[in-house]
Amino acid sequence: MQALQVNFIETDQSIEKMADATPSSWEEVCERFDNDVHRVKTVTDPDGYTALYACYDENNQPVYYLVEENQDLSRLRHKTFLDKLGRPKA
Repeated sequence: MQALQVNFIETDQSIEKMADATPSSWEEVCERFDNDVHRVKTVTDPDGYTALYACYDENNQPVYYLVEENQDLSRLRHKTFLDKLGRPKA
């Protein structure tokens, strides 16, 4: 699964692709942000991305990514949920 970092303007809900952004592995992105990711909205993109996600850094600042939602993403979200069960809150 690939993810593409973008700029998201909340006031008008627009998405701007960054000129220098290259696709990254969604699993690596999730690990980098300690799985603190949240789905923002559904999108239609000619490159096949279907959803916009916000990933929150250690300062709780969002970084936005376009992601292609598919069965692998569903499995990854379920696995992450199960891995976090029973862990004490930080």
